[in-house]
Amino acid sequence: MKTLKTLLILLTTTIMMAQNTPQPSVDVTGEGIVHVVPDQVTINVRVENNGKNAKELKQLNDRTVNDVLATIKRMGIDDKDVRTEYIRLDKNYDYNTKTYSFAANQAISIKVKDLSKYEPLMNALLESGINRIDGIAFSSSNQDALESQARKKAVENAQIKAKEYAAVLNQSIGKAISISEFSQQSGPQPMYKVMAMESDMGGGQQTIAPGEIEIKMRVNVSFVLN
Repeated sequence: MKTLKTLLILLTTTIMMAQNTPQPSVDVTGEGIVHVVPDQVTINVRVENNGKNAKELKQLNDRTVNDVLATIKRMGIDDKDVRTEYIRLDKNYDYNTKTYSFAANQAISIKVKDLSKYEPLMNALLESGINRIDGIAFSSSNQDALESQARKKAVENAQIKAKEYAAVLNQSIGKAISISEFSQQSGPQPMYKVMAMESDMGGGQQTIAPGEIEIKMRVNVSFVLN
């Protein structure tokens, strides 16, 4: 009986040790990149005015913004592609004159899905009262599909790396036991390559170069090491 108990204890201990033994694995990071010529652009503009009277200043800013929004609509931009980013009214103090002044700001982002509209829209915005351009960002209307393609390439790249590491050791890799994607706060970050683009806007004048967007995805993959 005592011998049986001892065998059971040894068997249980062996099983527990086997379960706690780390499984040999190879952990790699894969990267997938897809290039595409952008077909849309987001314009970030702002209306800003300064003055001594907060109420009058806000009313002036509101009238200008109303003209700007009417201009955007007249240019054929859908309402869903126009967004107010923020509205601010700041109070400032001038230590030299010991007086207060105010600054009214309203920022608007406009997504343009037809790049041929970019130049006439910018001219119209300036005429309507826009006095700040905070920047533009190119993108693709096929972003989700491109991200998926880059993601698949990243996994394939990880598998190639794992096989290379294992081969040096005269070993092989088995199934994947974990996959995790690098978190990205605002989606894949585009990178640009300058590329000439013919334009018939503004008398043949070229004012933007969309270039080429680089969509990059990265994943961590762990494979069983045989």
